[in-house]
Amino acid sequence: MKIKHNIKNLRILLPVFIFCLLSGCLKGSTKLSPIDKDAVVLAFGDSLTFGTGAKINESYPAVLEGLINRRVINAGVPGEVTQNGLERLPALLDEYHPALLILCHGGNDLLRRMDEKQAINNIKAMINLAKSRNIDVVLIGVPEFGLFLSSAGFYKDIAEEFNIPYDDEILPEIIRKPDLKSDQIHPNAQGYIKMAETLAKLLKKYGAI
Repeated sequence: MKIKHNIKNLRILLPVFIFCLLSGCLKGSTKLSPIDKDAVVLAFGDSLTFGTGAKINESYPAVLEGLINRRVINAGVPGEVTQNGLERLPALLDEYHPALLILCHGGNDLLRRMDEKQAINNIKAMINLAKSRNIDVVLIGVPEFGLFLSSAGFYKDIAEEFNIPYDDEILPEIIRKPDLKSDQIHPNAQGYIKMAETLAKLLKKYGAI
């Protein structure tokens, strides 16, 4: 009787095991297309992309360009919220035809305590705009400022929904360290270098470089 009971349990658990195994494989299959030497990367966002707190040639896009030997366009606008970013993005995609979009947006929505659902929808719409043009996307999580400094949880949810690479640790790590930031919310030159190095490693990990 015990053997029959174990076989019955096995029959119940086997489909669950197979589903979990397949789910793990699918999550691990996230890849980026290799970026040609003459292709363009579009770094899109707000002041964190623009490089507030450092010189323009010390922004993370400028540093990343040297690390990956690809042209990286700095399309950061200080103070911008996601709704304005969504309105601005299509023209830039049409102008530069990037192979990759690095999206770091939403910080000003969080700081101003704007509607989180709207910010989520705007970020998803930006990703869809890129995807509709066959442009790969990398997402960077932006910290929520509070007792526990960490990226807003919705960045991870969005990345998993679209099966795109993301990093939600580098900005909180920088903001926690006084020697890596220029003020309460912006990195300094050393912070942007660390941000660029993290992104370069991520791009290599997922096959873009």
